[in-house]
Amino acid sequence: MPVNSHLDNKTLEELEKKYDSALNTRDNGPVLTRVIYWASIGFALYHLWTAGFGTPVDHVHMGVHLSGLFLFIFVGFPLIKSARALEWRGSRVLAPGNVPLYDWALAGLGISAALFLWLSWRGFNGFGFDIAEQALRQGNPSRPDVFFGSILVLTVLEIARRTIGFVLPLIILVFMVYALFGPYMPAQILKHPGVNWQQFVNNMYFPSEGIFGVTLWVVSTVVFHFVLFGVVAQRMGLGQFFVDNAMILAGRYTGGPAKVSVISSAFFGTISGSSIANTVSTGSLTIPNMKKMGYPGHFAGGVEAAASAGGQITPPIMGAASFLMAEYLEVPYTTIVIAAIVPALMHYIGVMSIVHFTAKRLRLPTYTRDQLPNMLAVWKDGWYTIIPLIALLLVLFSGYSPNMAAFIGLNLCIVVGFCGMDRPLTLPIPLALLGFIFWKASPYSGEGYSPEMAGMLAALTILGSLHRNKRQSFRDLFDSFHVGVQYALAVGAASAAVGIVVGVINTTGVGFRLGFMVTGGAADMAATLAPLLDWTGLETFSHSSIQQFLSLVLIAMACILMGAGLPTTALYIMLVAVATPALNQLGVPPLATHMFVLYYGVISEITPPVCASAYAAAGIAGANPFRTGMSAFTLGLGKLMVPMVFVYAPTMLIVLPEYFTVLSFLQVSLTCALGVFAIATAVSAYFLAPLHGFWRLLMAIGGLMMVAPSGASDLIALVVIAPAVLQQLASLRQDRVAA
Repeated sequence: MPVNSHLDNKTLEELEKKYDSALNTRDNGPVLTRVIYWASIGFALYHLWTAGFGTPVDHVHMGVHLSGLFLFIFVGFPLIKSARALEWRGSRVLAPGNVPLYDWALAGLGISAALFLWLSWRGFNGFGFDIAEQALRQGNPSRPDVFFGSILVLTVLEIARRTIGFVLPLIILVFMVYALFGPYMPAQILKHPGVNWQQFVNNMYFPSEGIFGVTLWVVSTVVFHFVLFGVVAQRMGLGQFFVDNAMILAGRYTGGPAKVSVISSAFFGTISGSSIANTVSTGSLTIPNMKKMGYPGHFAGGVEAAASAGGQITPPIMGAASFLMAEYLEVPYTTIVIAAIVPALMHYIGVMSIVHFTAKRLRLPTYTRDQLPNMLAVWKDGWYTIIPLIALLLVLFSGYSPNMAAFIGLNLCIVVGFCGMDRPLTLPIPLALLGFIFWKASPYSGEGYSPEMAGMLAALTILGSLHRNKRQSFRDLFDSFHVGVQYALAVGAASAAVGIVVGVINTTGVGFRLGFMVTGGAADMAATLAPLLDWTGLETFSHSSIQQFLSLVLIAMACILMGAGLPTTALYIMLVAVATPALNQLGVPPLATHMFVLYYGVISEITPPVCASAYAAAGIAGANPFRTGMSAFTLGLGKLMVPMVFVYAPTMLIVLPEYFTVLSFLQVSLTCALGVFAIATAVSAYFLAPLHGFWRLLMAIGGLMMVAPSGASDLIALVVIAPAVLQQLASLRQDRVAA
């Protein structure tokens, strides 16, 4: 009998609500719940429309996006989250729709503040105010600007707190205190003239920096769309298709159930912006199957959490941080994708290797042929689900904007999953999409599609309309839109709030000051350590080399700590603003800098004590959360080491011509992979035979030296590893003789 691999949407939604606080919202009763439901559908359709037909000017579009966040968050998330606050207690005079009046007031004030710039951009004369146009108020805000700007700062901090907790708002408050009280800082290096509240609001409220800066712009024009695409595509059937193909690819091999988890999570990570959604969606199947085959619960949960967190660094979407990275670095999106390929592979090599050798050590069974899905049946039933992903990647890699790619991908999800010839009332949707494609290919649309692109997209649209597989109802589509909007709330709130950090850094230059403090502290430590290692005569232990290494370690630790519990996109924005100046002082290429902080920020997803993905996996596995988190962290060791490699050897990123040669790339990448593999044997205590004590230590040391991007360290690694390999060969021979 084939293993059950059906992922029911309702079951998934309940699991996601249980482990992702962004979906666990207040019960507003039948009337308000229906109103908010359809408002979220309208919010999603607004973004879908603007992605295809043009986005309004920045302050208008971001104001509309923020208004939606204020409405949905203040209505759905209580001031203090508790079971009592979330349950329906009837509509009362002081709490219509189970929402206290103060939350309605906060929502109204927040929406007013978000839309005031739209109203007053060209000037405003009324209610006793005569306000000049915005360009004339820049640097000298009017009293209404200060009032609404103050409201916006406070309400943005509050929606961030309600969706993701206290950590981010507290960090932002520290930056705000620093901006306002610069002259009173205790350390001389941190002192600055400071700004008054009026000037602070000016910098945070007016577009170009602060809340209405590039972070919220990219989130509202790109990230939101890809979060929505991931949810709709998964619920349309693409997630199920990924899981079934992972079963076919890996199910019959050693450690099959765990390898299915790794591969399906890697597939799912290409479309998902949330590691928790990835963990729950694939883990609801893979974790119970792993436990049935004998895997310890904490290890099963750890495998799923580590693999799912890897989705945030897996091209093409990378938790949507890749689009922000392209915007910050002002490079084509394809550059980011190519650069991310090899580092992501190293993470999965590490996870797969540990899974394989652990299964060998525990002598765990694998799936039998009759337990696996039939390849022909899987592709016959699910081939059509990859059409939207193909179209999205086709548009994305042809140089069109990411929001145009998301527009095409989302519309094809609707065509493929919900429209068909047997449902005549749905046919206007594929016909409208065909009309849009041909319009974009016409000379009237300006810079539109090439004839080849239009032909391919039209063919995919027709193919998606004609397939004979079962369609879902439009209610399922609207439910997907609703869940997608809920997922995007935390990302949007966090990104708007992080804009305050970016604004403070631009205003005060604190990023460079912090960078100098990091490199200065590392220099002091290096001054102590270097004399103790002079006897080696190696350049590796020189003062400058030790300083650089210690600086990287300090920045990595700061990234892991600051990233605890934050959405990938928001933590990337904040870490880049804080850590980039320090890495620039070390001479690290900008692309390697951005990848470095993203990797170490994402590691917080599987680093105890705050490791949301591991906690979700532990809940499904019925295992101890902390132990599951430790298992996930151990399995993700590849991701922990690889950023150091591409900082010292940027050739691994491929796209930096001043560093890349074929020979250096092969040497660095292959030895890194071998080193990760060797460390995996040490972690799992098994290679060709059980690996114990001294031999295990040799494999770990040799693996670390192999990962280090140096020809000399590679040769030393071979010398260190050779005795352990010989011991393993001897043990294997003895086992065969004994058998």
